[in-house]
Amino acid sequence: MSALQEADGVIASSLNRSRFPEASGEKIGVMICGHGSRDVGAVAEFQSIAEGMRQRFPNHPVEYGFLEFATPIIRDGLDRLREQGVTRALAVPGMLFAAGHAKNDIPSVLNAYQAQNPGMAISYGRELAVDLKMLRAAGDRVQEALKSAGDDIPMHETLLVVVGRGASDPDANSNVAKITRMLWEGMGFGWAETAYSGVTFPLVEPALTHCARLGYKRIVVFPYFLFTGILIKRIYDYTDKVAAAHPEIEFIKAPYLNDHPMVLDTFAERLWEIVEGANNMNCQLCKYRAQVLGFEDEVGLPQESHHHHVEGIGTGAATGHAHSHAHDHHHDDAHDHRHDHDHHHHPYPHADHPLGPASMKEGGA
Repeated sequence: MSALQEADGVIASSLNRSRFPEASGEKIGVMICGHGSRDVGAVAEFQSIAEGMRQRFPNHPVEYGFLEFATPIIRDGLDRLREQGVTRALAVPGMLFAAGHAKNDIPSVLNAYQAQNPGMAISYGRELAVDLKMLRAAGDRVQEALKSAGDDIPMHETLLVVVGRGASDPDANSNVAKITRMLWEGMGFGWAETAYSGVTFPLVEPALTHCARLGYKRIVVFPYFLFTGILIKRIYDYTDKVAAAHPEIEFIKAPYLNDHPMVLDTFAERLWEIVEGANNMNCQLCKYRAQVLGFEDEVGLPQESHHHHVEGIGTGAATGHAHSHAHDHHHDDAHDHRHDHDHHHHPYPHADHPLGPASMKEGGA
């Protein structure tokens, strides 16, 4: 048996558990907490994650909800669990990394709900994070794209660009860079770069333009995203735009993560971590707990959500809201991600960076 097959066996055996241990009189349910999107496809794909958890945990109720834009909202999902007799909810953020949404917004909603419903205890898990299973899923998606393109160009003449969502939390952004390096070294690319869809820098277009100058014959663009949405479409649009300006380079658009089995396995593991007391978030570089370079003024900021104004407004173009204030939410929509808002965000220290951080605009193609 190869080392890779042995590792797969360990992963499979560790997750082949469908029932959580319950104390006398306790009923455990699962709550998957998402950000939300106006894109109907993104909402449907998030729902598929909940369905995947239902298949893995058929003995427990599983519900889901969103912070904003989409329905059901998180409170609705928790209501449904309570209606099914759940007395303890295992809640996990449906997010790749722990930035403001996972650290502040979701916990604020969960804390408020538990205070209003003392008959239900809510235990909160950690984000998907940098995980071997997530790396396997990412590698599979990149390999899919390479296989479709053919093997006429060797890996050492191919450059990989990993595109993260981007956040005002440098710890979350650095995790995207770590994913890039792990894929680069693990798969043997000639070079690799990291870009972001908004809030931080570099954005997709300047990053790809920079990469095109490095002399590689092929560039693979991989959105390290869970779900589809406007940002995915814009990433691909900007890829097409830069490709048109550099016809001598082959550009390949790799698929995003979606419901890869290893992604679902990671969600399941996060739930078991709660039950087993191994639910440890990495706080060493958290800007709310330590004086991270450039973000020193954000230590100790209060934990609160700012999503009430767009909670549950729905998906699709017909449901867009009309508020015009600028803010740095990182939504799958057309907001300008400037920082002159009053939604309790601390000003991003590099808001005027020439390679960002205003999010990608429409018209990339």
